Amino acid sequence: MEPPPLGPAEIVVDLAAIRANARLLRATAGVALIAVVKADGYGHGMVESARAAQAGGAEWLATATIEEALVLRAAGVDGRLLCWITGPDADYRRAADEDIDVSAYSVEELDRMAAAYAGRAAPARVQLKLDTGLSRGGAPRAAWPALFARARAGEQEGRWRITGIWSHFACADEPQHPANDRQEAAFREGLALAEEHGLRPELRHLANSAAAILRPSARFDAVRCGIAVYGLDPAPGERTDIGLVPAMTVRAPLLLVKDLAPGDAVSYGQRWVAEQPTTVGLVPVGYGDGIPRHASQPGAADRAATVGIDGKPRPLRGTVCMDQVVVDLGGDRPALGSEVVVFGPPGAGGPSAQDWAVACGTINYEIVTRIGGRMSRRYVDSEAGA
Repeated sequence: MEPPPLGPAEIVVDLAAIRANARLLRATAGVALIAVVKADGYGHGMVESARAAQAGGAEWLATATIEEALVLRAAGVDGRLLCWITGPDADYRRAADEDIDVSAYSVEELDRMAAAYAGRAAPARVQLKLDTGLSRGGAPRAAWPALFARARAGEQEGRWRITGIWSHFACADEPQHPANDRQEAAFREGLALAEEHGLRPELRHLANSAAAILRPSARFDAVRCGIAVYGLDPAPGERTDIGLVPAMTVRAPLLLVKDLAPGDAVSYGQRWVAEQPTTVGLVPVGYGDGIPRHASQPGAADRAATVGIDGKPRPLRGTVCMDQVVVDLGGDRPALGSEVVVFGPPGAGGPSAQDWAVACGTINYEIVTRIGGRMSRRYVDSEAGA
């Protein structure tokens, strides 16, 4: 199906790719798939991505916050749903009433939950997060006995049921890093201690996208996949090529073509100067739309990010502006209105999100999650031809 005529810049998301990626991850791991749709589905749209992942076989969905989870429920998305970031004023009661699993990191948090759940007829659903070495969210090792004891007491009181115990890798994208073995061993220790305290969770989960593919021993009862659901490589350079398909294409129209003579400088600060005659094009996307301002490296043309026009890579020149970028056309004069592929899957005619990540010295997660601004988002379904 031909894309519609280009208007303003847009993000095109192929829901068939998300479904296919979910199916592939579920089959690869051989256990339940928790599809992570936080941060507006990593820039792909939270509600639409959630539905596509469920259609691809994801048994669970996950968000960072209760507020994100409530958006899914308000949109009619049902099924198992986990979130893990809450503050002291979190609406635990609302989450329980909407059948959302929340995560507890401490005895103090469990005490706040107990107060919120007072008077409920049915126990709430609570999971425990353990810090096994990331030193971010989760209960540290010294706090596990007290956490498990309080969790079990709450079960016996009928306040909640501990539905899961989980943790998160720090270095899963580096499969040889010794922290991975240490964290998995610590997690197993935590599970054994929880069992000693009488806890019998239905779900034990540790593996993120990279570990779901690269570390079979860490799959347990479920894998939590975020970036891989959207078709991006969670561990570039490792053995992660299982056939994932990027779901996002960012496209914009070419607005202007002009000639440059040697010595002409481009954009704010005049940090890029033409060394020979060339042509440049104007593309209406900038840092106000999530394009990283450092995507064009001053004086280092070989490291500049590119876009695709007429199937050719066109490097960014000069400083990225709020609303626009300038690209080097190398003497070519594409027609005004020509499609500019900022990034997309193979075959889209431009670079990948990973290519942009390399050019910007970051990770593909950041590239797709930050993109948007004034761009519209359009959904297609390549399997349905729509």
